[in-house]
Amino acid sequence: MSTATTPAQLVRELRDICGAEHIIEDPATLDAARILGVTPSVSVEPASAEEIAAILRVANQQGLNVVPAGGSTQQQSGSVPSQVDVLLCTSRLTEVQHYDPGDLTVGIGAGCTVAQLASMVAKDGLLFAADVPLPERATVGGMLATGMTGPLRHGYGGLRDYCIGVRFVTGDGRKGKGGGRVVKNVAGFDLMKLLIGSRGTLAVITGASFKLFPAPRQTRTFVANFANSADAIQFRNNVQRSPLSPICLELISPEIQSLLPAGRSAMAWSICVRASGSDAVLARYRAELGTAISSEVDSAAEAGLWRAVQDLPHALSQQRPDSLLIAFSLPPADVQTTLTDLEATTAANNLTLAVIGRVGVGHLLAAMWPKADSKADVGATLSNLRDRLPRDASMSVLYCPSALRHEIATWQKTPTDLESMRAVKRTLDPKDVLNRRRFVL
Repeated sequence: MSTATTPAQLVRELRDICGAEHIIEDPATLDAARILGVTPSVSVEPASAEEIAAILRVANQQGLNVVPAGGSTQQQSGSVPSQVDVLLCTSRLTEVQHYDPGDLTVGIGAGCTVAQLASMVAKDGLLFAADVPLPERATVGGMLATGMTGPLRHGYGGLRDYCIGVRFVTGDGRKGKGGGRVVKNVAGFDLMKLLIGSRGTLAVITGASFKLFPAPRQTRTFVANFANSADAIQFRNNVQRSPLSPICLELISPEIQSLLPAGRSAMAWSICVRASGSDAVLARYRAELGTAISSEVDSAAEAGLWRAVQDLPHALSQQRPDSLLIAFSLPPADVQTTLTDLEATTAANNLTLAVIGRVGVGHLLAAMWPKADSKADVGATLSNLRDRLPRDASMSVLYCPSALRHEIATWQKTPTDLESMRAVKRTLDPKDVLNRRRFVL
């Protein structure tokens, strides 16, 4: 906080904007909302884009650091902030801005949870395809800011594929929007794709519009188990060469199986194929997949399996607090090479490896943690994986123990487009008030 501004002065200004009942000063409550161990000076809950703009103008005038927050399910990533002057919570931005079931579109405030949105459209037989971890807590704005998706990414694409509009307030307090309310939209520079995954460094997302999908009539999951990852990926190749179009195609490594519902094989690499359609369509899946299928799951058991897969990133961080979680995005043809590198590198550096992923679209989540009674070399592991990444691939650390944050900072490679990133940051947040130096070099 600027030395010219006292906490009391800041609180008075925020009260004038949002009302005293929407300002949190209680030390215990603020301590529970810590960002990577840093307690906010004050928390504020604005009700509109106008109030957010006013808060950010105050932040610009006083040189404050503002951290936007939704459900705070992904706040454990990035560098530790030196201070958090204002925690800006979007929980009051829940208005349904438009909803047309016949046109398969919806516009919603950023503070609406993913579960609330999915439940609302499900009443009309529609599907909101974002199956992010902890949907009862995760908000629409937070989901977009982190770019998080789940197993349905295979069949329905990522957020950039079905987000058709976004509303936001830039770091210097200007309201803006990109895209619109309809699927076919020509709107110049694609601000939606810029803000998705920007982690609250460029603007505060206040609302968004999405394309919806007809909900599946019924689903069934076919599980195939294999002795190694190579055989699993070969099965993936066979599925993708077939006439089948599953809505999920998920790889699960042996070390993940213990976190899934009871009855999973503890020693196998599994591919889970989730199919949707009529009885005849499901029978076609059974015939095409043939003897490779080890089991079938449907009804409540199927829902429980996919909810567990959906929540695995959170479950890993809770059950293995010493783990490191890395997201890989790579061409599907390079998945096997990357898996081989992961297995070899983690074994050489005394780390246990656990992997899940949408292997049909080249998205992997790899968790690693030290083996019992061994000294693991995390820095060497990350450097080796970074240097061996295929062309057009990327990796990012989603979660790591606090003791490893400094070590991880040393292996990061400077992006080739760093100056372009800085130029965008200067344009939208010239005084660096949003998540200051937490994600941007």
